[in-house]
Order: sequence, then structure tokens, then C-alpha cells
Amino acid sequence: MNRPRRLLRAVAPVATAAIFLLVSGCGSTPLPGSSDSGGAQASGAGRPGTGPTTEAERARDDALIAKLPPGLGAPAKKELAQQILATAENSTLDWRGQYDYIEDLGDGNGYTAGIVGFCTGTHDLLTLVERYTKSHPDNGLARYLPALREVDGSDSHEGLDPGFTTAWAKEAQKAAFRKAQDTERDRIYFDPAVRLAKLDGLGTLGQFIYYDAMVLHGPGTGPRGFYGLRETAMAEADIPSQGGTEKTYLDAFLNLHRKAMKHEDPQRDTSRIDTTQRRFLDDGNLDLKTPLRWEMYGETFRVQ
Repeated sequence: MNRPRRLLRAVAPVATAAIFLLVSGCGSTPLPGSSDSGGAQASGAGRPGTGPTTEAERARDDALIAKLPPGLGAPAKKELAQQILATAENSTLDWRGQYDYIEDLGDGNGYTAGIVGFCTGTHDLLTLVERYTKSHPDNGLARYLPALREVDGSDSHEGLDPGFTTAWAKEAQKAAFRKAQDTERDRIYFDPAVRLAKLDGLGTLGQFIYYDAMVLHGPGTGPRGFYGLRETAMAEADIPSQGGTEKTYLDAFLNLHRKAMKHEDPQRDTSRIDTTQRRFLDDGNLDLKTPLRWEMYGETFRVQ
């Protein structure tokens, strides 16, 4: 999640010179019991921010999704999604090179780590380590669980320094922990975003736009959480599954996505929207067909 104000050495596949830049990126995963929690299981196009209320409703949704094209869930499109997201989060197409990443960005979220920026201050990193420890109790991060629970919701390093960052990087060398990061990314961000986008009648691009917003803003129901943004967008434009046009609705959603980014920091770079998602939308590329070309923080990326 959230990686605002990250200072990176950018290595882009098209640009020949490396530059230093500020990268946007870590929405907050709602803490248990918070007023912004409860969005992660949302499903059903007519119920913004809430999940199906009965098993029958979920079964109905599942049956509908089963009839739809795989969209972003297709292996090649899912790989493309991780590449585009990695250019926004880490200025690289090599998203698999980020498992061992960890640093404090000074953004109030504590340590930010891994492939989607799990944060010690936003609950998702704690959840990742707890779930990983259940299946791998002897892992090198388990001894930090008491400290992770104490610092959850804050930017504190108490009980984590000086060894946690080294332990994280070391654990990331293990295939099991890399798989755990993939699983948690999909469980919290990718799968709910793609599922809901399909129920809303959105194609592959719209599914990616939902995924990017879910990662960046977190699965919350507040005004700048993912589900809050969706609810506001639905008040401005009908979703396709309710008779709206895809481009009109996605225009409205991207406007709100961008506004939420600027609310956090008026100087924040919004090229993940302006010269990436908005460009794909303006080009009419609703299926995210390759080859693709986009610009992120002044660098050009291409996928054939």
C-alpha cells in the first residue's frame, strides 16, 4: 500500500538516464473496529461498501462472474497489472524484485514493505505476518509479532529495531514468504477489486483502475477509502451494470481517485492516473490490449 514521498532511483526500460523522483503510493487498511473498516469483503454492484447479505446473494454473484470473461484475472493480464502497478509503486516493471523491499518513508505509516507496500502502521503487514506464522511458525519474523501488534496503527518502530528490516529481507529469500505476500495481495486487494469491477460491468481496464485504487487508498468505506470513492462515483455516474457507459463512469472514478491523492498532498505526482490510466481510457483501450506505452514520473514504460 501507501508509498508517498518515496525517493527512488528510477530504472525505466526506455529512459537511458537514471533520475531521482518522488513516488506516490499506501492507502490505509482499516484497523479492526475502526469506522473505516468492513470494505474488504464488498461485493454486489448495488451495495456499495458492503458484501452480500446472504449466501444466496453471493451464489448469484458467483454465477454471474462465472459467465464473464476472465478479464484482469487471466494470467497474462494479471501479470500486466502487477507490472503497471510496480511502475507506480517502484518505478520498475520488475515487481518480483520488490519482495525484500522495506523502509520507513516518513509518511506516518511506519515501515513499508514488500510487493504492494504492506505497512506496519496500517494493519496489513501485521495480518500478513500473522497468517504466514500460522503455516510457518518457525519463520524469522514470528518473534516480532508482539511488537507488530503494539505498533499497529502508528509509525513507531518500538520493538522492531534494529533487526526487523534485516529479518524481513532474509525471509523474502524464501519461496514460502514470497507466496504469502502474493496470497495476501490477492486476498486483500486484487481479488475483491476485480470481483467488484466485474459486478459493476467494467472491463479489464476498469478492473485495473479499481485494483490500483484499492492498493493506493486501502479497502475502506470512508470518503477517501476505495469503497467510499466508488460510492461517490456511483452518485455521479451510473455503473455499466446499471445502464451507464463505461468511459463516463471511469472518468468520474478517476477524477475522485486523483482528488483523493491530492487531498493527502497537493504536490503529489498523479501520473499513475494522468499519463497512465487516463491515457488508456482516452485511447479507448478498455481491454488493456498490448502493446502498451505509458509514462510514470516522467519515465516511459512499454509492454509488448
